[in-house]
Amino acid sequence: MTLEVGQKVPDVALTDAAGVTVQLASLIGNKTIVLYFYPRDDSYGCTIEACAFRDSYEDFLEAGAEVIGVSADSAADHKAFKAKHKLPFTLLTDASGAAAAGLGVKKSFGVLPGRVTFVIDRDGVLRNRFDFAVRMKEHVSQALALVKSLEARPAA
Repeated sequence: MTLEVGQKVPDVALTDAAGVTVQLASLIGNKTIVLYFYPRDDSYGCTIEACAFRDSYEDFLEAGAEVIGVSADSAADHKAFKAKHKLPFTLLTDASGAAAAGLGVKKSFGVLPGRVTFVIDRDGVLRNRFDFAVRMKEHVSQALALVKSLEARPAA
């Protein structure tokens, strides 16, 4: 099943750096969430992508969003990846792939964990999904533009 734009995002469980389970639902409400799934810490493409989010991170914060990266890598791998590339945002673990499956993240080229970015509004509704196997930077600017347009809307 693929999560479609306009649908409420299902609650999925991820693991933080301390090994604590984090429910996606607990992250929704205060800010727009930019949740990006990527194949592997410190791989060439994933480093480009993470650094693009890092370089735009302050812009995301100013626009009212929080960026969260997710992969199957361990907390120790995430810690090293964050330190090496000075990543200011949270990285969560989806070791079993259950969260990716629950959100409809498909494998890239049929074998690699998928690269998908979700923009989730404060109500928990998916506002866009960017599926990119190879254009690692392009969706960062697109997600930021969407966040800015969402946060500029008057409150209902």
